[in-house]
Amino acid sequence: MQILSSEQIRKWDEFTIQEEPISSIDLMERAAGKCFDWLVNNHYHNRSFSVFCGKGNNGGDGLAIARMLDAAGYSVNVFILEFGHKGTDDFQVNLARLHETKVEIKFIQNEENFHAIIKNDVIIDALLGSGLNRPLTGVTKNLVEHINQSGNEIVSIDIPSGLFADISSKGNTIIQATVTLSFQCYKIAFLLPENALFIGDVHILKIGLSQSFPILANNDLVLVEKKFVQSFLKSRNKFSHKGNFGHALLLVGSYGKIGAAVLAANACLRSGVGLLTAHVPKCGYEIMQISVPEAMINVDDEENINTNISEDISKYDAIGVGPGIGTDYKTATLIDRILRQNKIPMVIDADALNIISADAKLLAALPPYSIITPHPKEFERLFGASENDFERVKLAIMKSVQLQCIIILKGHYTFIATPSGKGYFNSTGNAGMAKGGSGDALTGIITSFLAQHYSPENAAILGVYIHGLAGDLAAKKRSKESMLASELINNLGDAFLDVQRN
Repeated sequence: MQILSSEQIRKWDEFTIQEEPISSIDLMERAAGKCFDWLVNNHYHNRSFSVFCGKGNNGGDGLAIARMLDAAGYSVNVFILEFGHKGTDDFQVNLARLHETKVEIKFIQNEENFHAIIKNDVIIDALLGSGLNRPLTGVTKNLVEHINQSGNEIVSIDIPSGLFADISSKGNTIIQATVTLSFQCYKIAFLLPENALFIGDVHILKIGLSQSFPILANNDLVLVEKKFVQSFLKSRNKFSHKGNFGHALLLVGSYGKIGAAVLAANACLRSGVGLLTAHVPKCGYEIMQISVPEAMINVDDEENINTNISEDISKYDAIGVGPGIGTDYKTATLIDRILRQNKIPMVIDADALNIISADAKLLAALPPYSIITPHPKEFERLFGASENDFERVKLAIMKSVQLQCIIILKGHYTFIATPSGKGYFNSTGNAGMAKGGSGDALTGIITSFLAQHYSPENAAILGVYIHGLAGDLAAKKRSKESMLASELINNLGDAFLDVQRN
């Protein structure tokens, strides 16, 4: 699914109006009808509604929804924010239509017109849409605060009022929605952590905008969903052998952190690699042989840390480094040497990222199209602080292009920045994965796909999607609180089966 800016969505509306053709008021009616259908099909029976409208097209949506609710027998009150000017043409049409019903309409000119919100009413927020370009002030700001303080359930139409669609809204007054009903595609504002308090549960309602809209063919931001992953997931030839699926090397583990090595290795094997060699310090040898019998174990000269790989690493199809290795200077020297000797894309995570962040010259030594997987703090150590989540996403894209590497910025809706300048938000995963070991599993999964000769970009996208999907399946079985990274790995098989199903 494409992620479009508010201006792109406005142009998409205009394109649909010309292409279908359909009048703007009928397109508004279609959108309002989808919201009405969602409300009546999602546990809002026998509820009463207070609908708050501005005088733009978002308010027009609200008026149409109020009319439909009234016609279906729901109790509805409408409140219109009034500043003495006419509304948009479509707002005025819907206001005239609403006047033909029994719905009571009240106008709010100032704080004295604020009414006590009826307890247990569902509030429909249709004050301001995605075209907002400045923070709320005055009566509008105070009304939003009044609505938020009610404690009532709030359903925002298109976007919570006061929230910018395309830039940061930090510090602004914004409706705190329980549910957001938006149209046709995600806005970037719905995918960033700083807006979690305001957006609630987001539902994208398809309103039939034209699929011939040119921007859809080559947009820079994409939400990764099942159909997209299916488009490049490889099937296995029945005459295949293990050599067809690559030989991966994982440089992992140190004393006290051999568990990270076990998790990364198991995830790598569960993701389809033909052969895996894990390089670990001597202290990890027996643990790995017992815990991951399918892997070959290469043992370091040192007892407790990784310091040297004596064999030729050019024989491997993919190399993953970082989980559990620590940051000892001898290990850092090894990472430096591997980065400079190796010519193929690598997967770099965890302590390897911390080693790189301590020596800026190592960033420039990354083999082209390598994949780095920082969480926000690791990202900050590598590239510096960002004022907000929007700026962090922009910085990730800029650094990906500059360094010619793929940056996986981990979190809910994990963001994948690519050297082409395109960015991908992931749609799978849950808060139960916010535990030690989940990142180790991701490193193993992506290294496996890289060894299987997926392009680095597709290895990153598929790895993040499958990782999140396995986490979702584990959470369903164990709960978000109880699930472990090892259970995520155990659900990789079911995740593959899910993706392979149409």
